[in-house]
Amino acid sequence: MIEARHLRVLRAVARTGSFSAAARELGCTQPAVSQQMKALEASAGTPLLVRGAREMRLTEAGDALVRHAAGILAGLTAAEEEIAAIAGLRAGRVRLASFPSGSSTLVPSAVADMRARHPGTKISLVEAEPPKSVELLRAGDCDITLAFRYVDLPVAAEESWADLVVRPLLTDRLVGVVPKGHPLAGRTGPAGIEELAGEQWIAGCPRCRRHLVEVCERAGFTPRIDFATDDYPAVVGLVAAGLGVAVLPDLALESVRQKGVAVVEMRPAVEREVVALTLPDLAHVPAVDMMLGRLTRAGLRHGERRTERGAALPV
Repeated sequence: MIEARHLRVLRAVARTGSFSAAARELGCTQPAVSQQMKALEASAGTPLLVRGAREMRLTEAGDALVRHAAGILAGLTAAEEEIAAIAGLRAGRVRLASFPSGSSTLVPSAVADMRARHPGTKISLVEAEPPKSVELLRAGDCDITLAFRYVDLPVAAEESWADLVVRPLLTDRLVGVVPKGHPLAGRTGPAGIEELAGEQWIAGCPRCRRHLVEVCERAGFTPRIDFATDDYPAVVGLVAAGLGVAVLPDLALESVRQKGVAVVEMRPAVEREVVALTLPDLAHVPAVDMMLGRLTRAGLRHGERRTERGAALPV
């Protein structure tokens, strides 16, 4: 019989490439990892690893088992959490992954609400941009991931969420950010992105950079990107210093001090869909389901705040 603990060790070995590195990651000894791999190979009835002088690689059987391990472990986690809730332990665990602007706006209020209502639930957070954050979910390394995609771009096959439970949170618009003294800083209506064709640009994460280039090229120019950072306060600081212009999600600007910059509505309007994703098995775990509900409420509150601001953009 294949044991879950052996599968976790196999995944660590496959991920790190050696017994010693896997042991460090798992917080155990190298001989313990070696013994568990021997036990797993005995259970499987076939070699799972080829041990070379300088490297270790998976056999065909080992590769197949690693591919199935994430789903197996996710299913076991779902079973354990649901059984614990049914047994009245009032305990649970939710591992979140989120992109930075989601971490600073949607996650805090959702987690605070969850802890206030269910203090026995353990909640953790790691930051990752999609598609990496979605890979973490599918690999079993988190229970819920916040992700986004641009509504004006076709969905690539490798970025499909068809196998996941999708909980829409909000639609996030993109706005222009320019220095206070910029000619567009006083614009009351939308500005065409082509009006920034001659500017130096500050871009964000790799996915956001690709999207920026595509939007600009549709408007007839290729942006000159001099700086790239996924740290939104750094983007605003660079713009405020007069080193370029940027296009940022409204969600990102909510938690960033905007001293020295002006926010401009852009034309054509560009939006991104922000969602919470989980695996079908995990969606039935009470703690995960509750956390999804709290995130949905956080998304609604953000939308209400934006409605209250009306058409006025922050300056």
